[in-house]
Amino acid sequence: MGKGSLRQILLITDGCSNQGEDPVAIAALAKEQGITVNVIGVVDNSPMNEQGVQEIESIAMAGGGVSQIVYAQQLAKTVQMVTRKAMTQTLYGVVNRELQQILGKEQEMEDLSPEKRGQVMEVVDELGETIDLNVLILVDTSASMKNKLPMVQDALTDLSISLTSRMGDNRFSLYSFPGKRKDIDRLLDWTPKLDSLTGIFHKLSSGGITPTGPALQVALQRFEKTNSRRSLISSGEDELLEDSGM
Repeated sequence: MGKGSLRQILLITDGCSNQGEDPVAIAALAKEQGITVNVIGVVDNSPMNEQGVQEIESIAMAGGGVSQIVYAQQLAKTVQMVTRKAMTQTLYGVVNRELQQILGKEQEMEDLSPEKRGQVMEVVDELGETIDLNVLILVDTSASMKNKLPMVQDALTDLSISLTSRMGDNRFSLYSFPGKRKDIDRLLDWTPKLDSLTGIFHKLSSGGITPTGPALQVALQRFEKTNSRRSLISSGEDELLEDSGM
């Protein structure tokens, strides 16, 4: 979890990927790197086809995250719910592994007495409020998503507001795919608030293809670059402290 932070990719899409690498394999790679991949499938009045549902569920499962199919009108509540649920799920897994190291590999949280289990869940809840949260949001802007984008924008603004009560720091970045000339375009660099989103989706031109795998791959690289930058800053700070005799 590195430096007390949770890292999530939130993928918002309405269909199957149809270009590039397998998104399920990329999601599995993300999980190996400690990044949870959550997926929200957005539908209009007609239900999503079986292939689309299967892909959304498989990406989230491979990425250790949460998936949900939702009507566009209900998107705001779903984005908040998925983000929170994924935080709890990740923290639960981390605490469970810690317990296994203390109590032995055979011990699961369910083996604890109700009282002890309650105490552990209190720890998970407290961590959920205090740990730093970094969410890279990846929005499908293929042609079929065009009419849903204003609701996506509202949902992301609501997410930012709903998380402001947390004690931990929240940081968001926003990317769309397909990009104009690349697999994804950056719409918003890391920021604690998404209220600067106003009108951002109205400026986007929707494309026909859905390169979900390549988009996830670039999202992973963005996390790696951020970590590398922080490591350089941290090592620089350490050198300064040493030079000043602290």
